[in-house]
Amino acid sequence: MYNQRVFTYDSCVNKRPDKVFACSRSLPVDYARGQLAGTPLCMEQYYRLFTSYRLPGTERDTLVAQESSVMPEPEHIIVACKNQFFVLDVEINFRRLNERDLLTQLDKITRMADSEEEHLPPIGLLTSDGRTEWAQARSELMRESTNRDALDMIERCMCLVCLDDPSGPELSDTTRAMLMLHGGGVAKNGGNRWYDKPMQFVVGVDGCCGVVCEHSAFEGIVLVQCTEYLLKYMIGSPSKLVRAASVSELPAPRRLRWKCSPEIHKLLASSADKLQRVSSYLLRQVKNLDMNVFKFCDYGKEFIKKQKMSPDAYIQVAVQLAFYRCHSRPVSTYESASIRRFKQGRVDNIRSATPEALTFVKAMTDGKLRTSDTEKIEMLRDAITAQTKYTILSITGMAIDNHLLGLRELAHELKMEKPEIFQDEAFLISNQFILSTSQVPTTVEMFCCYGPVVPNGYGACYNPQSDHIIFSVSSFLDSPQTCSAEFVKCLVQGLMDIGDLCNKCNSSSNTTQKKQGQTLETHTQTETNWQSKTPQRPADKTESQQSLPKFVLKTPDQTKVEAQTQTSSKAETHALKNGTALTAHEHQCVLEDTWEWNMVKLVVNGQVVFSCNTKQLEFGGDGKLDPVCRKAVAAVENAY
Repeated sequence: MYNQRVFTYDSCVNKRPDKVFACSRSLPVDYARGQLAGTPLCMEQYYRLFTSYRLPGTERDTLVAQESSVMPEPEHIIVACKNQFFVLDVEINFRRLNERDLLTQLDKITRMADSEEEHLPPIGLLTSDGRTEWAQARSELMRESTNRDALDMIERCMCLVCLDDPSGPELSDTTRAMLMLHGGGVAKNGGNRWYDKPMQFVVGVDGCCGVVCEHSAFEGIVLVQCTEYLLKYMIGSPSKLVRAASVSELPAPRRLRWKCSPEIHKLLASSADKLQRVSSYLLRQVKNLDMNVFKFCDYGKEFIKKQKMSPDAYIQVAVQLAFYRCHSRPVSTYESASIRRFKQGRVDNIRSATPEALTFVKAMTDGKLRTSDTEKIEMLRDAITAQTKYTILSITGMAIDNHLLGLRELAHELKMEKPEIFQDEAFLISNQFILSTSQVPTTVEMFCCYGPVVPNGYGACYNPQSDHIIFSVSSFLDSPQTCSAEFVKCLVQGLMDIGDLCNKCNSSSNTTQKKQGQTLETHTQTETNWQSKTPQRPADKTESQQSLPKFVLKTPDQTKVEAQTQTSSKAETHALKNGTALTAHEHQCVLEDTWEWNMVKLVVNGQVVFSCNTKQLEFGGDGKLDPVCRKAVAAVENAY
């Protein structure tokens, strides 16, 4: 059950998205953001949003995707209400239902669900059981044609809409997350789910709304994009979402029925205790999940960017610091890395527990080391650099986990004896991910949550926003080694400590610069061989009139360069090296077009510190190179 991902937000969604692009497989291509931005991404996962299903098996589940042009496309959704399931056709007589029609049909379903005499057993509970147990129960149901028809309608539907009863008096982010994940158990909405379906839109009577995601068909970020599209549609087209009854004559939605033959009645009677045990087990699991959702409001990703640091790498180091404060040791850590740069790519693993991160967290927690703030900030930058490098390796297919997974599965399929490496103690420990983390950024206010992947572990999902960061931390209550509240406390303390460290070092640096009374400055020079790729400058402007990009360079050593963008009309600038003023010719930054693979390089003192594809750069409409240089400088700032 805890292999589900949950997204919660503040508005309900009852509109089917336009499927024209999905049907023709012509969705606009996504492009990578963040590290190595601008790379096109595989869109295959989007086409499984409304057409896939996880079929249970006694030994292995199967991901079923309806990609055949022969089979009719699904034109219905399943609505779960009071643990009952109903078929709602969203297209009738070749006409798609509008919002008023859908509202009318949903209202009919809620009235039908109130009929106590027609209530059937909460079959949805079976999908929350173990996969082998659910596969066996499904086999029993499949013996009866009525049940086969009901299962077929569920498995072929586009998605589920779960209309939940009130969840209780308190409605916090934490309780919302738990209700999305498991429905609150048998006594509440636990049977009002069908966990084999990749998308379940949950809409509660009390306003508790979200999406439950079965992870086999696609990654969480794909669902985020879909959900944001729906929310933006609703905000942008409020006139279409009119709460009024439909005037159309619509056929009533159909209740799915489960027919029990005499044999099945006997099986149900003899397995009544089993169903109770399943319910009791589910209830224990519900109560066992320790979920803590909180918003860190002291700063967000904009503050981190001002430190010239990667927000994701920064937060990962903070998570390492939090765990070390709680448990005084590092552990194997998983951070999902999208590999959609490759065809049908899913994810690989960024192993965030780096030696550099360990060095930093020890310096932050061990008072005996007497590490200065200057040394700590350098350790922090080293940890972030190491994290960034491994991130780039992972998203470009150079990480180790998928490679080893492929070798292990090949050995299994070839019926080979399991290679020794996969039985080695170090390998087994390294794959027990006590910290399972994931960044799920959004442009609207929502958060994602999931459970730990090992009994003594944590699940930590985060959504960095401009001025705050949303975290969802989970663990199991029956584990004596974990506590979500304590981890959150250490995480908040770690974020505050790192933020204070950055502010102190910035303040110290500014004071030093004021005392010196001078800065290191140099013009950038730009090659003129852009030709047709860059509009020419207006001829009536002289060089002295042009607003030239300029870097302010600080070089305490010759290994690092920190850059800030400014503009200047001066022809001469000065640099400082060991306290001596130099001319611009001795300390240059050059943005040059290499004419090789459409690459642009930023060269500092003869060394390439940044390069990118010209397609990633945006040029100003007035022909100036300032936007290009600013983009390059921003990349240098992030890198350093």
